[in-house]
Amino acid sequence: MKLFEYEAKDIVRNYGIPVPRGRVACSPSEAYSVAEELGCSVAVKSQVLVGRRGLAGGIRFADNPEEAKRVAGELIGSSIRGVRVDCVLVEEKMCISREYYLSLTVDRGIRKPVLLVSPLGGVEVEELVKEHPEALMKIEVDPWEGVKPFMARWVCGKLGLSKDYWKTMWGIVSGMWRVMRDLDAELVEFNPLAMTCDGGLVALDAKIIVDDNSLYRHRDFLEKAGREYSELEAVAKRYGFSYVELDGNIGVMCNGAGLTMATMDIVKQFGGRPANFLDIGGGASRERVKEAMKILLKHPRVKVVLVNIFGGITRCDEVANGVVEAIRETGAEKPIVVRMLGTNEEEGRRILMENNIPMYTGLEEAISKAIELAGEV
Repeated sequence: MKLFEYEAKDIVRNYGIPVPRGRVACSPSEAYSVAEELGCSVAVKSQVLVGRRGLAGGIRFADNPEEAKRVAGELIGSSIRGVRVDCVLVEEKMCISREYYLSLTVDRGIRKPVLLVSPLGGVEVEELVKEHPEALMKIEVDPWEGVKPFMARWVCGKLGLSKDYWKTMWGIVSGMWRVMRDLDAELVEFNPLAMTCDGGLVALDAKIIVDDNSLYRHRDFLEKAGREYSELEAVAKRYGFSYVELDGNIGVMCNGAGLTMATMDIVKQFGGRPANFLDIGGGASRERVKEAMKILLKHPRVKVVLVNIFGGITRCDEVANGVVEAIRETGAEKPIVVRMLGTNEEEGRRILMENNIPMYTGLEEAISKAIELAGEV
């Protein structure tokens, strides 16, 4: 479960980690009051559970309370990368000389927490590893012993900080560990951890993700569970399939995460752009298939739907019936390209043919057709 930035900062502040002064505001008048209380130039930051909000215009600056009120009025109620902004964080604008990356997360490959450190702050760690792998340092943490003081010294060394910062960095790193331990967090991230113009270190942005499996131990979080899901993701969760929004125009529906990822990769390789990841799972009923198809058929960005099913415990006739029922309920006229193999394949083919839906046996042929129909070639 993702926490909003203001929630994460309230938590880490209680663990002794320095963050900018500020408070959340859910109306322009509240933003005015916070800015007036701070008495300085402020940053007005949209509180949404998606990344890259700054690039999407979700972070603005104001020099006085009136300007903060105006900016908050423009942001609250707007949409940042498809997510509505209900509140903003109004906090003091910091004078920054350097930005670093620091996070504590779980490396599932080695089954240990790891500290990730880089002098290149402000960029996503995935891009960092891809473009500058030498700039990222990984420190393994024994889950029974936790972080140790020497790790803070290693962090300072990687960031080019003198020994004058050892004590300060130990306070930050040890605080991150206690947050992870106490909240059952999968991620505690500061990006950036900033060096201020007067030589201080401050968590300019903070992100915490709590393990969903631990929510029964955290009642305050339990009541907030699921709020990070979009409307469509919430529908997927209700009907038992996996859905992730992307930015393409070819709707993809498969059974099994591996098959779905492979299909998306081939679509991309052939020059198409997947609009989503949608895995109906094994043994999907026609009801689940129908609800999954309805998402793709009603999505304004999807121009064509590509269905790729390998029927084992999933029956092709159930998939075909679900597709047909979704078309009837939505009345959508989007082109649908289906490739199905496996259990009850012939019956599935018959159902589709009766409803004038073409079915292919070759994956490359089906994908090429979907890309053509999407206007990508």
